[in-house]
Amino acid sequence: MPGASRNNNSAADPAPRTIEATGLPGITPAQAKLLGRIGIRRLADLVLHLPLRYDDETRLSTIAEATRVLGGGAVVVECVVREAEVRFKPRRTLVVTVADGTGELTLRFLNFYPSQQRALEPGVRIRVAGEIRGGFIGAEMVHPRWRAVAEGTPMPDRLTPVYPTTQGLSQPVLQRLVRRAVAQADLGETLPGRLLDGLALPPFGQSLRLLHEPPASIDQACLTDRTHPAWRRMKFDELLAQQLSMRMHRDSRLARRAPPLPLSTRVAREVLATAGLEPTRAQARVLAEISADLARAQPMQRLLQGDVGSGKTLVAALAAAQAVEPGAQVAVMAPTELLAEQTFRKFEGWFAPAGIEVAWLAGSLTKKKREAACARLSSGEASIAVGTHALFQQGVDFQRLALAIVDEQHRFGVNQRIALRGKGSVDPAVGEAHLLMMTATPIPRTLAMACYADLDVSTIDELPPGRSPIATRLVGEHRRDEVIQRVRDACMQGQQAYWVCPLIEESEALQLQTAVDTHAALCATFPELAVGLVHGRQKAAEKAETMAAFQQGALQLLVATTVIEVGVDVPNASLMVIEHAERMGLAQLHQLRGRVGRGSAKSSCILLYQGPLSQLARERLKVIYESSDGFEIARRDLELRGPGELMGARQSGLPMLRFADPMADTDLLEAAVDAAGPMLSDHPEAARRHLARWLPEALEWLNG
Repeated sequence: MPGASRNNNSAADPAPRTIEATGLPGITPAQAKLLGRIGIRRLADLVLHLPLRYDDETRLSTIAEATRVLGGGAVVVECVVREAEVRFKPRRTLVVTVADGTGELTLRFLNFYPSQQRALEPGVRIRVAGEIRGGFIGAEMVHPRWRAVAEGTPMPDRLTPVYPTTQGLSQPVLQRLVRRAVAQADLGETLPGRLLDGLALPPFGQSLRLLHEPPASIDQACLTDRTHPAWRRMKFDELLAQQLSMRMHRDSRLARRAPPLPLSTRVAREVLATAGLEPTRAQARVLAEISADLARAQPMQRLLQGDVGSGKTLVAALAAAQAVEPGAQVAVMAPTELLAEQTFRKFEGWFAPAGIEVAWLAGSLTKKKREAACARLSSGEASIAVGTHALFQQGVDFQRLALAIVDEQHRFGVNQRIALRGKGSVDPAVGEAHLLMMTATPIPRTLAMACYADLDVSTIDELPPGRSPIATRLVGEHRRDEVIQRVRDACMQGQQAYWVCPLIEESEALQLQTAVDTHAALCATFPELAVGLVHGRQKAAEKAETMAAFQQGALQLLVATTVIEVGVDVPNASLMVIEHAERMGLAQLHQLRGRVGRGSAKSSCILLYQGPLSQLARERLKVIYESSDGFEIARRDLELRGPGELMGARQSGLPMLRFADPMADTDLLEAAVDAAGPMLSDHPEAARRHLARWLPEALEWLNG
């Protein structure tokens, strides 16, 4: 039902016109700007802008019937305006009194235009929809949807769609634009007949029209939970487009060139000897996969996943060794300076005895030191560069970059990964750099199928020997004194501990303890202990100095924010306290917990929470308490948070799923995986049309 605006009684919309500036039929530039805010830039975007929910405005109630049960949900009544006036107390409000012969009703508009007041003149017959509630002067509707009607106007026989929108773009306008788009767009079939028959899914055009204008007789529960066959067709088409785009991206990558790096083991043996480590079976397996990729003349694009502490850094170092031995260069990029510096120190210690120079590049470097590092890279003197996003900035040039390693890859945007890889050779005969991405957030199978079909995935599924199990304890804030005593006992026995706080600024709304205040309080509580502080707003040199002191044992207790989430390796640290654990996500809690248990001492992680707990917080804490398996935790995290947030897909360049859910729609996902290959090989034109409808930017998005 149209909103609070004058509505003519014409049955048809005005003839559409094309605005050259937008390319969308019947849309003004102002409307196009508003549509752009919600991602609508093409006719097909409007067609695929599906409703969030539906209002049932197919049944008419009298005012007497509707007011018998106040607050009973939205109703539609037809009535005549008796009076309309603007009142100024307590605020400027348009108050309209209407009646239908069975009773009276007040309509209240807190925001209105003069044209609306003129349209609601006494004697006008209107149809209004909304929820009736008790007001100061009787039953009332606040900001109802309404339109003028002639007596005897038939009721609609379709549910009214409610679309996602933005401020300034009303539901009636959006409904009208979508109606026009559906009428004008090509809703022809893109799936081959045999595929469509095998899936037992309804035709695309039929499904789309039903979802935009479902009949009143439809099972509304199936629409709400999106299990109706029409919804399943939309989900399958979306998943298929995603699979097609990733297959095409993979094929495109395999057609490009990269410098082959044959396997040789001299540098790798020296690295292992210096590190005093022997690869586990899982590490050896993934190394063989990576080595085989590096030896090929096609660019590697491999994702290395492994649980916290599984030894990904060693695998990255041995991959780098294969690249530098024949004289190529390697770039290793990490998302934070703290993590990057930890990696740099390990690489420098491992590679220096082999005569391999490792350069350090970060935003905190002085101009002189940065220029010196860049000079060693451009001359080829330095074979490995470790750093943050500073690695791909202007002025950083490599002589022969052949391998780019990106740690915690989901924290980088696709353009940043492209920029780093772009530091490689621009000579087509040599090719582009190989790319190894790493993540400590294990990927559940369904998410890997949905979002990583264009990558090769290697998994380290065992921990190195000597890692002690971590006991996880849930402790309420009221037992804080017991936790403090536990920390004192551990530190006095020669162990070290972390105390993690979520924020560094006071927030009364969240009631979170700040790291700065906690550090001051713990210094006062533990005068016999050396207590350090690390947070994201410190200067890099200050953070590095504190971390070095903690690693060397000069500090017994380290108070920190989640800046220590990844990369910090202190074998003597056996106790971690995480404050306000109920505020953190599963992946973050698991990452933080992984900072302890790296030595032989029995290790514990205390999750200090403040009640009352929300249902979501309760579920998260239950999962982290019961499981230490990163893959199981990631699976549950996917259920709780969704794939986009879990894997950082909003920044990664992956096509986001709007309708399908990999966890709930696994059967459709598997069908899309099976269908993508045959469709590309046997029906390439159909595949092109399908992508043009769903993901015209697919290759752009996935060019990382």
